[in-house]
Amino acid sequence: MNADLIRFVDSISRDKNIEKEFVFLDLEAAMVSAARKAFDGAEDVIIVIDRTTGEIDATVNGEPIDMKTLGRIAAQIAKQVMIQRIREDERSAIFDEYSERVGTVVTGTVTRHESAGLTVNLGRGEGFLPRSEQIPGDAHHPGERIRAMILNVREDQTQVKIILTQTHKDYIRKLFELEVPEVAERIIEIRALAREAGYRTKVAVSSIDMKVDAVGACVGVRGSRIRNIVDELGGEKIDIVRWNESSQVLISNALKPAEVRETHLCFELGRATVIVDEDQLSLAIGKRGQNVRLGAQLTGWDIDILTPAEYDKNVDGVERALKNVEGIEDLLLDKMLAMGIVSLADFAGIGRDPLMNDLEMSPELADRVLDAAAEGAKQAAVEAEAARKAAIEAKKAAEAEAKAETEAGDDDSLAEAVAENEGDAEPGSESADAEQSEGAVPSDDAETKDASTDTEGVETESVEEVDVVQEDGAAT
Repeated sequence: MNADLIRFVDSISRDKNIEKEFVFLDLEAAMVSAARKAFDGAEDVIIVIDRTTGEIDATVNGEPIDMKTLGRIAAQIAKQVMIQRIREDERSAIFDEYSERVGTVVTGTVTRHESAGLTVNLGRGEGFLPRSEQIPGDAHHPGERIRAMILNVREDQTQVKIILTQTHKDYIRKLFELEVPEVAERIIEIRALAREAGYRTKVAVSSIDMKVDAVGACVGVRGSRIRNIVDELGGEKIDIVRWNESSQVLISNALKPAEVRETHLCFELGRATVIVDEDQLSLAIGKRGQNVRLGAQLTGWDIDILTPAEYDKNVDGVERALKNVEGIEDLLLDKMLAMGIVSLADFAGIGRDPLMNDLEMSPELADRVLDAAAEGAKQAAVEAEAARKAAIEAKKAAEAEAKAETEAGDDDSLAEAVAENEGDAEPGSESADAEQSEGAVPSDDAETKDASTDTEGVETESVEEVDVVQEDGAAT
């Protein structure tokens, strides 16, 4: 029995991933409960199991007892206590194991599909993938093998909840580590990452080895590496850009495939003004602003995209508003532009200190500049509102004119159709049709009809004679 007890402990420890010491403690606690039940709730119960031989030393109130003599009821109690304690230890072991694996990618099998999410069998534990953490557009079914990253682990009263995610941006980072050995070995570093799950991801990479092309290594031969990641994400687009310490270069890379002409940085506002050609504007902004939004997340700059005409208009507005301010010269205006101040609205966000510290303005000049900029911004707002109203009125007038022309065209078409109908009808034809519809017959036609009626028999006879002549001629 003692050898069987040791084997029993080894088996539970191996299958449940519980330390042997915990299993021995559970056995001892179960036997103590059984002994107390058998001896009417005795308090002084001591049971010790030898960890090497499996020998059981049990005493109740100082008297040694044999555990085999406790009976079936005590054995049943010991069994129930043992099962409960083993389950608690198993939950603790699962919690400890998966708590250490938070942030790692796991593979499991979908067991249930519910409205709230998916239940995934991870082997020793059961994970839950909420709908909010699933890639939009992906459909899963029971029995399907999926990958996900462990987001959080919580211990409940009855189970351990392992929360999974496929939408977290670190999930992309872990997939690159699995598919690109250089990333796992830290030869290539993912410096920044921006993601809109299910749609698009931008990744900025750099290499510590000059011989290793960071972008090319992540893409792989003929796109083999990046294709595996894209397939895992259900077709989500991934842009891999080259990291650069220069913010201007990084912003230009982040907005690709659009071509950037110029980039002006305003460190005080944390904003980058990017100038692109008119034909590149929609490409730089992206569908529903996705490209510029991800570029801003990737670089950490608030990106404002303008065309050259819009940029020149803003700069002209600044010059026009400040040209009459005493103490403002062209050189000072150029310095403002170099600071990234490209519109009148920027002065309100910057305030006095940058003007005084960076441009070495006096407090009085800085105040005059801010006042002039504020007044110019108000005037520009009034002009913009007037232009907007004028455009609306012009649009309404154009629509009204087009509507009037359409109605006039319809009236002319109707008049032409009426004229054509009147020209086709001959004079008196309407009365003639009316008479015919009423059954009236003109006088000449009536006489002709009577004549044909009187000679009807004669015509018949003449026809018969013609037939006879033809027959005779044929006989001849």
